[in-house]
Amino acid sequence: MERYNCRTCPKPVMSSKENDPAVRASGMNAQERILRLVRALPDNSSYDEILRELAFVRMVDRGLADADRGRTIDTQELRARVRQWQS
Repeated sequence: MERYNCRTCPKPVMSSKENDPAVRASGMNAQERILRLVRALPDNSSYDEILRELAFVRMVDRGLADADRGRTIDTQELRARVRQWQS
């Protein structure tokens, strides 16, 4: 069964860098991860492109952490919520 990150979870997943599972899993601290990501982007990347990339990676990390903690909903529930929003 497909599972999706629940956008209505009560609070954000860990925000302190010591407890950040993505940082711990990589073996790097948050600053090292950010620098590595920025250095991997093309030299002509705009400020906005860099910010978008950093935000995307952070959202993916948080979504994966939510999934690890069981903070997900199944496809059927997701479709029911979307139908409710559309009505």
